[in-house]
Amino acid sequence: MPRKSPYPIELTDAEKTKLEQMAHKYTAPYFSVLRTRIVLLAAEGLDNNKIATKFDIPRQIVSKWRKRFFEERIPGLNDQPRSGRPARFSPQDRSGGKGTGM
Repeated sequence: MPRKSPYPIELTDAEKTKLEQMAHKYTAPYFSVLRTRIVLLAAEGLDNNKIATKFDIPRQIVSKWRKRFFEERIPGLNDQPRSGRPARFSPQDRSGGKGTGM
């Protein structure tokens, strides 16, 4: 028997509208769209296993974003600061590959 999530998702009209806009934003990063779609499907009543199968991702990922949304709402879908050493180079510096040719 599938486990039922302890984090039921119920959206306000404003949240649903905002999430649908985020899910269909052409220029949004893939991870952002995926997180948004996970929450929208959870709000429709789908369980974590079905959502995971739909997106071909581990169930634990679905569970993580369902929980984060339940606790923090829309701001919880953003990346949080990570521990560790700060980056020495900006993303622009890392992607160039144009240097001294050494």
